[in-house]
This record gives sequence, C-alpha cells and structure tokens, in this order.
Amino acid sequence: MSSGQRVGYRRVSTVEQATDRQLDGVPLDRVFTDHASGKDLQRPELQKLIAYVREGDTVVIHSMDRLARNLEDLRGLVRAFTAKGVQVQFVKEGLTFSGEDSPMAQLLLNVMGSFAEFERALIRERQREGVALAKRRGAYKGRKRALTEEQIADLRAKAVPGANKAALAREYGIGRRTLYAYVKT
Repeated sequence: MSSGQRVGYRRVSTVEQATDRQLDGVPLDRVFTDHASGKDLQRPELQKLIAYVREGDTVVIHSMDRLARNLEDLRGLVRAFTAKGVQVQFVKEGLTFSGEDSPMAQLLLNVMGSFAEFERALIRERQREGVALAKRRGAYKGRKRALTEEQIADLRAKAVPGANKAALAREYGIGRRTLYAYVKT
C-alpha cells in the first residue's frame, strides 16, 4: 500500500526536552515535531501533519504515547489517518495500522493506548500529591500572577462591554482566558 512519503511525528511535553531519541535513524521524508502535552489534540504540528499527509503515505511515530495520552484520541487519530489511506506505524511497539487491521492489532492498540492513558493519570496524581506536600510545608505559593494589582485595575477599567478583548489581552501580554479571569473577579 505504502507508495507515498514516510512522514515522522515527534512530541515532547516541554521546549526543554529533546526529541533526538525519537525516530533516530529512521528514514523519513519529512518530520513534524510538537513541544506540547499529549493530553489533547490541540498541538500545532499535529494539526499540520493531519492536513499534510495523503493516501499512500505512512505516518511514523516512536511510540503510541507520543501520539496521544488517552485511548479515545489515539483510536480517533489512527482511524482518521487510515480513513485517508494513510498507514500509521508505531516503531517501539512494532505495530502498523492500515485500516484493514486484524482483531489482534485492534486489541493491541486498545491495550497499549490504555497504558498511555493510565501513565498520564499517574503523572497527574503524583503532581497533585507533590503540590499538596509542598503546600503543607509552605513551599508552594501557587502560580505567580501575570499582572500587578495596578495593571489589573487598569485592565478592568478598559474591559468595558464592547471593548476588543483580544486586543486587550495582546496589550497586556496575557491570554484571553486570563483576561476574563481578571475581569470577572
């Protein structure tokens, strides 16, 4: 089936992490790399990859947990690629999906995807436990506020009904969600 390009996808959770070990030595025509959490599908390079690949291509990924951290997203992505006639190859697991997969291949996708989801849940649980311990020690004060009290007061004065909230957020160097959180209080 695969007469098209071999397109790689790499993902790490933070900018500080390196992607060097992912797909090292694997011959590829093009590679898309995200520095973002795998908790959801809102990753710019993943979206570009989805738009880029064509029938006959093969998407090559180091391991399932690099593509998605929850089973529903993993299965949905594999289905979306294979529906376009694109194969999905997971190097670490030694699995390739083409849309005409055996029941055993589907079972392995579900089991391995469940492990990735479980691992994400464990990471979040350890993070919550660590924050709780740090709070009890008095070492955790929470995230530093993006704006000073003076800036917040100024922002609230400008954020009248009809004001361009996106422009205000850009002016203060914050996201719109942060802007609405400050205005709401």
